[in-house]
Amino acid sequence: MRATFWKSKFLSVVTASALGVLIGAAIVTAVFREHIFSSKYADIERYYQSQNKKNFELADYKKLLDQQQTAFIEASKNTTPCVVHIKTKSAATRTPIHDFFNPFFGGTPNQPYYQSGSGSGVIISENGYIITNNHVVGDANEIKVILNDKREFDGEIVGTDPNTDIAVIKIDARNLPYIKYGDSDKLQVGEWVLAVGNPFNLTSTVTAGIVSAKARNINIIDRDEKTHFPIEAFIQTDAAVNPGNSGGALVNLNSELVGINTAIATNTGAYQGYSFAVPINLARKIAEDIINYGAVQRALLGVNIQDVNGELAKKKGLSTNQGVYVNGVAENGAARSAGIVEGDVIISVDNVKTNSVAELQEQIGRRRPGDKVKVKIMRGDKEMTIDVVLRNKDGNTGIIKEEKLDVNSIRNKLGASFRPITDNIKARFDIDNGLEVYNVENQGKLAQEGISNGYIILSVDEKPVKTVEDLVEAFNKKKSGAIVLTLITPFGKKVYRAIPAN
Repeated sequence: MRATFWKSKFLSVVTASALGVLIGAAIVTAVFREHIFSSKYADIERYYQSQNKKNFELADYKKLLDQQQTAFIEASKNTTPCVVHIKTKSAATRTPIHDFFNPFFGGTPNQPYYQSGSGSGVIISENGYIITNNHVVGDANEIKVILNDKREFDGEIVGTDPNTDIAVIKIDARNLPYIKYGDSDKLQVGEWVLAVGNPFNLTSTVTAGIVSAKARNINIIDRDEKTHFPIEAFIQTDAAVNPGNSGGALVNLNSELVGINTAIATNTGAYQGYSFAVPINLARKIAEDIINYGAVQRALLGVNIQDVNGELAKKKGLSTNQGVYVNGVAENGAARSAGIVEGDVIISVDNVKTNSVAELQEQIGRRRPGDKVKVKIMRGDKEMTIDVVLRNKDGNTGIIKEEKLDVNSIRNKLGASFRPITDNIKARFDIDNGLEVYNVENQGKLAQEGISNGYIILSVDEKPVKTVEDLVEAFNKKKSGAIVLTLITPFGKKVYRAIPAN
């Protein structure tokens, strides 16, 4: 009886305590929510009063929230049909070790070796031009484009730009929904944006976040002092972006394209808080160059540069802690010709501040050779504005045309000579067509893939070849990635090799 009494007492105390905790939590939650709501309301009311507008009522705040929600819904609805799913197959180089082990794992010996990939793209015209990332399609031998309405098309690479990781592909279609361009210069840190793409093959996925930073350089694009001059001035956001989002759209709440989603900051390969997009003002220029000229018209200032910071300013005795320091100028560059010298600090281009190398590279990267820009510099404690006519990589203002191979240059490209096969070779290997490989150079592309004198090229990307002109045409058609050669060795064995197109 006593035990029952104390047990009952204990349960009553526990129940009362639990109820008290729940009531207390509810009160705290209500107060917290009321505080947050009141705080937001007060902030907006103060803003309206500062603008000499009518007092802000509670109904106005609710209306504002409804308008924001509607903006998210409308932006998603308007842009999702303009974003496509891209699936690729890319040829990879096979080595003798592949051919040896492949049968043990259920494969067929001496077959082309392909890797699958996936990404996103954005339709920018009603007749089928699509902008995406170079790393999505640059190595592709086969491109499939799946629209939001489930239709599928074969995609063809129009051109690529490894320096900005932008590429343009084309599908044979008409009357497509296409996205309208925004102005990435007007994008503000703290502004809401949506990322639209196909992460993990989950089609038509929309995520939201804010712009965290602009002109961010994260050093992910390969740098080659002779051929690659990367431009990294990414828009940083906290919208969730994962593998498969690459090449997709970053849009504002006006349903405008403001960036091309390109990369994430991660230690795991998946989203960990920040993502990066190429600003559309830069990406649009690259895409238009590819479509209109067949090659990117890269304008160069002709300077070696680095960010100005407190340490550099003290070391060099600079009068400013901001801007871009000129370490040197090229002999035949635009900067030297205009009068910019080593030691100058570039603080703006056409009245747009350039507080970092990334910001300067973005501004110059959006111009073409022959464009004139006003470069504002600090020389000592004196501010100056200098007119600069930008130049191309050759040191002039001409248009750079797409390089085409011919029967003479194909030898230099591949490091070998080619000739149609004779009747004796046809009879020996029981074939109807092909090119004999001879004069193979030790360090040439073919030699690097183990192709030596006496090999016969039967086809290129599964298209039979009979003449050297056929080979030239195949390489000229291939904008990037690898070309698959079907060959016969001098001993009569059929093999496949993937040769980089560029």
